Amino acid sequence: MILIKHGLLIDPKRGEVIRADMLIKDGVIAKIAETIDEQADTIIDAKGKYVGPGLVDVHVHFRDPGFTHKEDIETGAKAAAAGGVTTVVLMANTSPAVDNVDTLRYVLDKGAKTDIRVETCGNITVGLKGKELTDMEALLEAGAAGFTDDGIPILDEMMVRRAMEQAAALSAKTGKPIPLSFHEENPAFIENNGINRGKASAHFGIGGSDRQAEISMIARDLQLALETGASFDVQHISTKEGVALVREAKKKGANIHAEATPHHIFLTEEAAIAHGTLAKMNPPLRTQEDQDAIIEGLFDGTIDMIATDHAPHAANEKALEITKAPSGIIGLETSLPICITKLYREKQMSLPMLFDRLSYGPARLYGFDRGYIAEGAAADLVIFDPDAQVTFTEFASKSQNSPFSGTLLYGKISHTICRGNVIYGQ
Repeated sequence: MILIKHGLLIDPKRGEVIRADMLIKDGVIAKIAETIDEQADTIIDAKGKYVGPGLVDVHVHFRDPGFTHKEDIETGAKAAAAGGVTTVVLMANTSPAVDNVDTLRYVLDKGAKTDIRVETCGNITVGLKGKELTDMEALLEAGAAGFTDDGIPILDEMMVRRAMEQAAALSAKTGKPIPLSFHEENPAFIENNGINRGKASAHFGIGGSDRQAEISMIARDLQLALETGASFDVQHISTKEGVALVREAKKKGANIHAEATPHHIFLTEEAAIAHGTLAKMNPPLRTQEDQDAIIEGLFDGTIDMIATDHAPHAANEKALEITKAPSGIIGLETSLPICITKLYREKQMSLPMLFDRLSYGPARLYGFDRGYIAEGAAADLVIFDPDAQVTFTEFASKSQNSPFSGTLLYGKISHTICRGNVIYGQ
Protein backbone atom coordinates (compact mmCIF):
# COMPACT_ATOMS: atom_id res chain seq x y z
CA MET A 1 0.00 0.00 0.00
CA ILE A 2 1.03 3.59 -0.66
CA LEU A 3 -0.21 6.52 1.40
CA ILE A 4 0.07 9.99 -0.13
CA LYS A 5 -0.25 12.68 2.54
CA HIS A 6 -1.16 16.38 2.30
CA GLY A 7 -1.45 16.51 -1.49
CA LEU A 8 -3.55 18.80 -3.65
CA LEU A 9 -5.53 16.34 -5.78
CA ILE A 10 -6.44 17.39 -9.33
CA ASP A 11 -9.49 15.69 -10.79
CA PRO A 12 -10.29 16.80 -14.36
CA LYS A 13 -13.44 14.64 -14.44
CA ARG A 14 -15.12 16.74 -11.74
CA GLY A 15 -13.11 19.86 -12.52
CA GLU A 16 -11.81 20.36 -9.00
CA VAL A 17 -8.72 20.49 -6.82
CA ILE A 18 -9.00 19.30 -3.21
CA ARG A 19 -6.50 18.99 -0.39
CA ALA A 20 -6.63 15.39 0.85
CA ASP A 21 -4.75 12.21 1.66
CA MET A 22 -4.91 9.23 -0.68
CA LEU A 23 -4.50 5.51 0.01
CA ILE A 24 -3.49 3.22 -2.86
CA LYS A 25 -4.05 -0.52 -2.65
CA ASP A 26 -3.97 -3.30 -5.26
CA GLY A 27 -3.36 -0.89 -8.11
CA VAL A 28 -6.34 1.38 -7.46
CA ILE A 29 -7.15 4.43 -5.36
CA ALA A 30 -8.71 2.80 -2.31
CA LYS A 31 -9.54 5.87 -0.26
CA ILE A 32 -9.52 9.66 -0.44
CA ALA A 33 -10.13 11.59 2.76
CA GLU A 34 -9.07 14.76 4.53
CA THR A 35 -6.87 12.67 6.82
CA ILE A 36 -5.88 9.01 6.50
CA ASP A 37 -3.82 7.41 9.27
CA GLU A 38 -3.70 3.80 8.06
CA GLN A 39 -0.42 1.92 7.93
CA ALA A 40 1.22 1.70 4.50
CA ASP A 41 4.35 0.20 2.98
CA THR A 42 5.28 3.56 1.46
CA ILE A 43 4.36 7.05 2.67
CA ILE A 44 4.82 10.01 0.33
CA ASP A 45 4.61 13.47 1.81
CA ALA A 46 3.12 15.61 -0.96
CA LYS A 47 2.82 18.80 1.07
CA GLY A 48 3.11 21.77 -1.26
CA LYS A 49 2.72 19.51 -4.30
CA TYR A 50 -0.10 18.58 -6.64
CA VAL A 51 -1.22 15.04 -7.43
CA GLY A 52 -2.67 14.65 -10.92
CA PRO A 53 -3.75 11.68 -12.99
CA GLY A 54 -0.85 10.20 -14.93
CA LEU A 55 -0.52 11.69 -18.40
CA VAL A 56 -2.10 9.78 -21.28
CA ASP A 57 -0.02 10.53 -24.37
CA VAL A 58 -1.76 9.32 -27.52
CA HIS A 59 0.96 10.23 -30.04
CA VAL A 60 4.26 8.54 -29.28
CA HIS A 61 7.04 6.87 -31.30
CA PHE A 62 9.14 4.21 -29.57
CA ARG A 63 10.76 3.17 -32.91
CA ASP A 64 10.44 -0.52 -32.04
CA PRO A 65 10.64 -2.66 -34.16
CA GLY A 66 13.06 -1.48 -36.80
CA PHE A 67 14.71 1.72 -35.55
CA THR A 68 15.87 0.82 -32.07
CA HIS A 69 19.09 2.82 -32.40
CA LYS A 70 16.79 5.83 -31.85
CA GLU A 71 14.56 4.41 -29.08
CA ASP A 72 13.09 1.11 -27.99
CA ILE A 73 10.10 0.16 -25.92
CA GLU A 74 12.12 -0.16 -22.71
CA THR A 75 13.94 3.17 -22.98
CA GLY A 76 10.79 4.89 -24.18
CA ALA A 77 8.92 3.61 -21.14
CA LYS A 78 11.63 4.99 -18.86
CA ALA A 79 11.35 8.39 -20.53
CA ALA A 80 7.58 8.28 -20.11
CA ALA A 81 7.86 7.46 -16.41
CA ALA A 82 10.29 10.35 -15.90
CA GLY A 83 7.74 12.66 -17.52
CA GLY A 84 4.73 11.55 -15.49
CA VAL A 85 3.29 9.69 -18.48
CA THR A 86 1.60 6.44 -17.43
CA THR A 87 -0.14 5.51 -20.70
CA VAL A 88 1.21 5.84 -24.23
CA VAL A 89 -0.44 5.08 -27.54
CA LEU A 90 2.29 4.20 -30.01
CA MET A 91 2.25 5.11 -33.67
CA ALA A 92 2.53 2.32 -36.18
CA ASN A 93 5.16 3.55 -38.67
CA THR A 94 7.72 0.99 -37.55
CA SER A 95 9.61 -1.57 -39.65
CA PRO A 96 7.86 -3.89 -40.10
CA ALA A 97 4.80 -1.70 -39.88
CA VAL A 98 2.00 -2.60 -37.48
CA ASP A 99 -0.20 -3.71 -40.35
CA ASN A 100 -0.39 -7.31 -39.16
CA VAL A 101 -1.29 -9.16 -35.99
CA ASP A 102 2.19 -10.59 -35.38
CA THR A 103 3.87 -7.17 -35.22
CA LEU A 104 1.04 -5.80 -33.13
CA ARG A 105 1.47 -8.61 -30.60
CA TYR A 106 5.23 -8.07 -30.53
CA VAL A 107 4.74 -4.44 -29.52
CA LEU A 108 2.03 -5.17 -26.96
CA ASP A 109 3.88 -8.12 -25.41
CA LYS A 110 7.09 -6.11 -25.07
CA GLY A 111 5.18 -3.13 -23.73
CA ALA A 112 3.48 -5.30 -21.10
CA LYS A 113 6.88 -5.96 -19.54
CA THR A 114 7.51 -2.26 -18.84
CA ASP A 115 6.38 -0.17 -15.87
CA ILE A 116 3.86 1.89 -17.86
CA ARG A 117 0.78 1.05 -19.92
CA VAL A 118 1.81 0.62 -23.56
CA GLU A 119 -0.98 0.70 -26.12
CA THR A 120 -0.47 0.85 -29.88
CA CYS A 121 -2.33 1.76 -33.01
CA GLY A 122 -2.44 -0.46 -36.06
CA ASN A 123 -1.93 0.87 -39.55
CA ILE A 124 -4.77 2.08 -41.72
CA THR A 125 -3.13 0.91 -44.94
CA VAL A 126 -0.87 -2.03 -45.71
CA GLY A 127 2.80 -1.07 -45.58
CA LEU A 128 1.86 2.61 -45.07
CA LYS A 129 1.43 2.81 -48.84
CA GLY A 130 -2.07 4.25 -48.92
CA LYS A 131 -3.27 1.67 -51.44
CA GLU A 132 -4.96 -1.13 -49.48
CA LEU A 133 -6.74 -1.17 -46.13
CA THR A 134 -5.40 -3.42 -43.41
CA ASP A 135 -7.59 -6.05 -41.76
CA MET A 136 -8.77 -3.56 -39.19
CA GLU A 137 -11.11 -6.02 -37.51
CA ALA A 138 -8.33 -8.56 -36.93
CA LEU A 139 -5.99 -5.88 -35.59
CA LEU A 140 -8.73 -4.57 -33.33
CA GLU A 141 -9.42 -8.03 -31.93
CA ALA A 142 -5.68 -8.47 -31.29
CA GLY A 143 -5.57 -5.29 -29.19
CA ALA A 144 -5.08 -2.28 -31.48
CA ALA A 145 -6.18 0.91 -29.71
CA GLY A 146 -6.95 2.74 -32.95
CA PHE A 147 -5.56 3.21 -36.44
CA THR A 148 -3.12 5.58 -38.14
CA ASP A 149 -0.58 5.88 -40.93
CA ASP A 150 1.10 8.64 -38.91
CA GLY A 151 4.00 10.31 -40.64
CA ILE A 152 2.53 9.60 -44.06
CA PRO A 153 -0.63 11.39 -45.21
CA ILE A 154 -3.21 9.30 -47.06
CA LEU A 155 -3.67 11.17 -50.33
CA ASP A 156 -6.35 8.94 -51.88
CA GLU A 157 -9.66 10.43 -50.77
CA MET A 158 -11.58 7.24 -51.51
CA MET A 159 -9.16 5.26 -49.33
CA VAL A 160 -9.76 7.69 -46.45
CA ARG A 161 -13.51 7.39 -46.90
CA ARG A 162 -13.36 3.60 -46.88
CA ALA A 163 -11.17 3.61 -43.75
CA MET A 164 -13.60 5.92 -41.96
CA GLU A 165 -16.61 3.84 -43.00
CA GLN A 166 -14.88 0.67 -41.80
CA ALA A 167 -13.90 2.20 -38.45
CA ALA A 168 -17.42 3.59 -37.91
CA ALA A 169 -18.93 0.18 -38.68
CA LEU A 170 -16.55 -1.59 -36.29
CA SER A 171 -17.28 0.96 -33.59
CA ALA A 172 -21.01 0.36 -33.99
CA LYS A 173 -20.45 -3.40 -33.91
CA THR A 174 -18.23 -3.41 -30.81
CA GLY A 175 -19.69 -0.45 -28.94
CA LYS A 176 -16.18 0.93 -28.49
CA PRO A 177 -14.53 4.10 -29.80
CA ILE A 178 -12.19 3.35 -32.69
CA PRO A 179 -10.21 6.51 -33.41
CA LEU A 180 -8.50 7.19 -36.70
CA SER A 181 -5.66 9.69 -36.34
CA PHE A 182 -4.29 11.44 -39.39
CA HIS A 183 -1.07 13.22 -40.26
CA GLU A 184 -2.39 16.15 -42.29
CA GLU A 185 0.29 17.41 -44.67
CA ASN A 186 -0.14 17.40 -48.44
CA PRO A 187 3.31 17.03 -50.04
CA ALA A 188 2.13 19.05 -53.04
CA PHE A 189 2.57 22.17 -50.88
CA ILE A 190 5.94 21.17 -49.40
CA GLU A 191 9.36 21.72 -50.97
CA ASN A 192 11.48 21.00 -47.87
CA ASN A 193 9.55 19.59 -44.94
CA GLY A 194 10.02 20.39 -41.27
CA ILE A 195 10.54 24.16 -41.66
CA ASN A 196 7.73 26.71 -42.02
CA ARG A 197 7.49 28.48 -45.35
CA GLY A 198 8.00 32.05 -44.27
CA LYS A 199 10.63 33.64 -42.09
CA ALA A 200 12.27 30.32 -41.16
CA SER A 201 12.50 28.96 -44.72
CA ALA A 202 13.86 32.31 -45.92
CA HIS A 203 16.53 32.16 -43.21
CA PHE A 204 17.72 28.76 -44.44
CA GLY A 205 17.22 29.57 -48.12
CA ILE A 206 14.86 26.64 -48.69
CA GLY A 207 11.28 26.20 -49.85
CA GLY A 208 9.83 24.90 -46.59
CA SER A 209 6.36 23.65 -45.74
CA ASP A 210 3.48 25.91 -46.72
CA ARG A 211 0.60 26.15 -44.24
CA GLN A 212 -1.80 25.13 -47.02
CA ALA A 213 -0.32 21.64 -46.81
CA GLU A 214 -2.10 21.20 -43.48
CA ILE A 215 -5.18 23.30 -44.16
CA SER A 216 -6.18 21.46 -47.32
CA MET A 217 -5.92 18.00 -45.77
CA ILE A 218 -7.77 18.97 -42.59
CA ALA A 219 -10.62 20.48 -44.63
CA ARG A 220 -10.96 17.33 -46.75
CA ASP A 221 -10.88 14.89 -43.86
CA LEU A 222 -13.22 16.85 -41.61
CA GLN A 223 -15.83 16.70 -44.36
CA LEU A 224 -15.32 12.95 -44.75
CA ALA A 225 -15.63 12.48 -40.99
CA LEU A 226 -18.88 14.44 -41.00
CA GLU A 227 -20.24 12.23 -43.76
CA THR A 228 -19.15 8.90 -42.28
CA GLY A 229 -19.50 9.51 -38.53
CA ALA A 230 -16.02 8.14 -37.86
CA SER A 231 -14.05 9.13 -34.77
CA PHE A 232 -11.38 11.35 -36.31
CA ASP A 233 -8.33 12.89 -34.64
CA VAL A 234 -6.39 15.71 -36.30
CA GLN A 235 -2.82 15.11 -35.21
CA HIS A 236 -0.41 17.84 -34.03
CA ILE A 237 -2.37 20.80 -35.39
CA SER A 238 -0.10 23.74 -36.31
CA THR A 239 -2.12 26.42 -38.14
CA LYS A 240 -4.71 28.95 -37.03
CA GLU A 241 -6.81 27.99 -40.06
CA GLY A 242 -6.71 24.34 -39.02
CA VAL A 243 -7.95 25.27 -35.56
CA ALA A 244 -10.81 27.28 -37.07
CA LEU A 245 -11.81 24.39 -39.33
CA VAL A 246 -11.95 21.98 -36.39
CA ARG A 247 -13.97 24.47 -34.36
CA GLU A 248 -16.60 24.76 -37.09
CA ALA A 249 -16.75 21.00 -37.65
CA LYS A 250 -17.32 20.36 -33.96
CA LYS A 251 -20.30 22.73 -34.04
CA LYS A 252 -21.87 20.39 -36.61
CA GLY A 253 -21.75 17.52 -34.13
CA ALA A 254 -19.01 15.50 -35.76
CA ASN A 255 -16.94 13.06 -33.72
CA ILE A 256 -13.92 15.32 -34.23
CA HIS A 257 -10.87 15.60 -32.02
CA ALA A 258 -7.56 17.42 -32.29
CA GLU A 259 -4.11 17.31 -30.70
CA ALA A 260 -1.67 20.09 -29.95
CA THR A 261 1.95 19.35 -29.12
CA PRO A 262 3.86 21.04 -26.30
CA HIS A 263 6.36 22.35 -28.84
CA HIS A 264 3.67 24.07 -30.92
CA ILE A 265 2.29 25.54 -27.69
CA PHE A 266 5.68 26.87 -26.52
CA LEU A 267 7.74 27.64 -29.65
CA THR A 268 7.42 29.44 -32.98
CA GLU A 269 9.49 29.33 -36.16
CA GLU A 270 12.00 31.56 -34.40
CA ALA A 271 13.13 28.42 -32.54
CA ALA A 272 13.87 26.69 -35.84
CA ILE A 273 16.10 29.61 -36.76
CA ALA A 274 17.83 29.42 -33.36
CA HIS A 275 18.12 25.64 -32.98
CA GLY A 276 18.21 24.37 -36.56
CA THR A 277 17.53 20.66 -36.92
CA LEU A 278 16.76 20.29 -33.20
CA ALA A 279 13.60 22.32 -33.87
CA LYS A 280 12.75 20.71 -37.19
CA MET A 281 9.51 18.72 -37.10
CA ASN A 282 6.45 17.85 -39.16
CA PRO A 283 4.31 19.89 -39.19
CA PRO A 284 6.77 22.71 -38.57
CA LEU A 285 6.78 25.40 -35.92
CA ARG A 286 4.86 28.31 -37.36
CA THR A 287 4.03 31.91 -36.36
CA GLN A 288 3.00 33.62 -33.14
CA GLU A 289 -0.53 33.98 -34.54
CA ASP A 290 -0.70 30.22 -35.04
CA GLN A 291 0.54 29.56 -31.53
CA ASP A 292 -2.02 31.98 -30.09
CA ALA A 293 -4.81 30.22 -32.01
CA ILE A 294 -3.68 26.81 -30.76
CA ILE A 295 -3.71 28.02 -27.16
CA GLU A 296 -7.14 29.59 -27.66
CA GLY A 297 -8.31 26.25 -29.08
CA LEU A 298 -7.06 24.46 -25.99
CA PHE A 299 -8.96 26.85 -23.74
CA ASP A 300 -12.28 26.60 -25.59
CA GLY A 301 -12.08 22.84 -26.16
CA THR A 302 -11.62 22.94 -29.93
CA ILE A 303 -8.36 21.13 -29.27
CA ASP A 304 -9.14 18.50 -26.66
CA MET A 305 -5.76 16.80 -26.26
CA ILE A 306 -2.11 17.60 -25.72
CA ALA A 307 0.12 14.89 -27.20
CA THR A 308 3.88 15.00 -27.59
CA ASP A 309 4.60 13.32 -30.93
CA HIS A 310 7.69 12.02 -29.10
CA ALA A 311 10.00 11.39 -32.06
CA PRO A 312 13.52 10.24 -31.14
CA HIS A 313 16.41 10.47 -33.60
CA ALA A 314 20.09 9.67 -33.15
CA ALA A 315 22.59 12.51 -32.77
CA ASN A 316 24.37 11.75 -36.06
CA GLU A 317 21.03 11.94 -37.89
CA LYS A 318 20.14 15.32 -36.44
CA ALA A 319 23.68 16.55 -37.19
CA LEU A 320 22.95 16.45 -40.93
CA GLU A 321 22.19 19.65 -42.83
CA ILE A 322 18.73 21.16 -42.48
CA THR A 323 17.28 19.61 -45.64
CA LYS A 324 18.60 16.10 -44.87
CA ALA A 325 18.13 15.72 -41.11
CA PRO A 326 14.96 13.87 -40.07
CA SER A 327 12.05 15.77 -38.58
CA GLY A 328 10.93 15.31 -34.98
CA ILE A 329 11.90 15.94 -31.37
CA ILE A 330 11.59 14.00 -28.13
CA GLY A 331 8.91 15.23 -25.77
CA LEU A 332 7.81 12.80 -23.07
CA GLU A 333 9.99 14.21 -20.30
CA THR A 334 9.40 17.89 -21.02
CA SER A 335 5.65 17.77 -21.73
CA LEU A 336 4.29 18.51 -18.27
CA PRO A 337 6.87 21.21 -17.38
CA ILE A 338 6.24 22.96 -20.71
CA CYS A 339 2.49 22.94 -20.10
CA ILE A 340 2.87 24.10 -16.50
CA THR A 341 5.18 26.91 -17.61
CA LYS A 342 3.21 28.11 -20.63
CA LEU A 343 -0.42 27.23 -19.98
CA TYR A 344 -0.74 27.22 -16.18
CA ARG A 345 1.72 29.89 -15.08
CA GLU A 346 1.70 32.22 -18.09
CA LYS A 347 -1.80 31.76 -19.54
CA GLN A 348 -3.58 30.97 -16.24
CA MET A 349 -5.19 27.73 -17.42
CA SER A 350 -6.67 25.89 -14.45
CA LEU A 351 -5.02 22.62 -13.48
CA PRO A 352 -8.25 20.60 -13.92
CA MET A 353 -8.55 21.94 -17.47
CA LEU A 354 -4.87 21.27 -18.16
CA PHE A 355 -5.16 17.69 -16.96
CA ASP A 356 -8.31 17.22 -18.99
CA ARG A 357 -6.20 17.96 -22.06
CA LEU A 358 -3.21 15.90 -20.86
CA SER A 359 -4.97 12.92 -19.30
CA TYR A 360 -8.74 12.62 -19.18
CA GLY A 361 -9.49 13.87 -22.71
CA PRO A 362 -7.02 11.52 -24.43
CA ALA A 363 -8.26 8.61 -22.31
CA ARG A 364 -11.87 9.36 -23.30
CA LEU A 365 -11.01 9.33 -26.99
CA TYR A 366 -9.59 5.81 -26.77
CA GLY A 367 -12.08 4.50 -24.25
CA PHE A 368 -9.52 4.01 -21.48
CA ASP A 369 -10.89 4.13 -17.94
CA ARG A 370 -8.06 6.38 -16.81
CA GLY A 371 -7.07 10.00 -16.55
CA TYR A 372 -9.05 11.02 -13.47
CA ILE A 373 -8.81 10.77 -9.67
CA ALA A 374 -11.53 9.08 -7.63
CA GLU A 375 -11.92 6.19 -5.24
CA GLY A 376 -11.82 3.01 -7.30
CA ALA A 377 -9.96 4.64 -10.18
CA ALA A 378 -6.65 3.37 -11.50
CA ALA A 379 -3.71 4.47 -9.35
CA ASP A 380 -1.89 6.10 -12.27
CA LEU A 381 -0.58 9.39 -10.89
CA VAL A 382 2.01 12.13 -11.18
CA ILE A 383 3.15 14.25 -8.23
CA PHE A 384 4.74 17.61 -9.06
CA ASP A 385 5.49 21.09 -7.80
CA PRO A 386 4.37 23.80 -10.26
CA ASP A 387 6.61 26.35 -8.57
CA ALA A 388 9.78 24.25 -8.64
CA GLN A 389 12.16 24.98 -11.48
CA VAL A 390 13.59 22.26 -13.69
CA THR A 391 16.23 22.40 -16.42
CA PHE A 392 16.93 19.41 -18.63
CA THR A 393 20.53 18.72 -19.60
CA GLU A 394 20.13 15.03 -20.38
CA PHE A 395 17.17 12.73 -20.91
CA ALA A 396 16.15 9.19 -20.03
CA SER A 397 15.25 8.69 -23.69
CA LYS A 398 17.86 6.89 -25.79
CA SER A 399 17.90 9.99 -28.04
CA GLN A 400 18.54 13.55 -26.91
CA ASN A 401 17.07 15.58 -29.79
CA SER A 402 15.29 18.40 -27.99
CA PRO A 403 15.32 22.19 -28.42
CA PHE A 404 14.36 22.41 -24.72
CA SER A 405 17.73 21.23 -23.44
CA GLY A 406 18.94 23.95 -21.08
CA THR A 407 15.58 25.79 -21.01
CA LEU A 408 14.37 26.90 -17.58
CA LEU A 409 10.91 25.43 -17.00
CA TYR A 410 8.56 24.99 -14.04
CA GLY A 411 6.76 21.90 -12.79
CA LYS A 412 9.34 19.53 -11.36
CA ILE A 413 8.04 15.96 -11.08
CA SER A 414 8.84 14.15 -7.85
CA HIS A 415 6.97 10.85 -8.37
CA THR A 416 5.21 8.87 -11.05
CA ILE A 417 2.93 6.01 -10.00
CA CYS A 418 1.45 3.45 -12.40
CA ARG A 419 -0.82 0.55 -11.42
CA GLY A 420 -0.16 1.48 -7.80
CA ASN A 421 3.63 1.17 -8.12
CA VAL A 422 6.14 4.01 -7.81
CA ILE A 423 7.95 3.92 -11.16
CA TYR A 424 9.80 7.22 -10.88
CA GLY A 425 11.06 9.01 -7.78
CA GLN A 426 11.59 7.75 -4.26
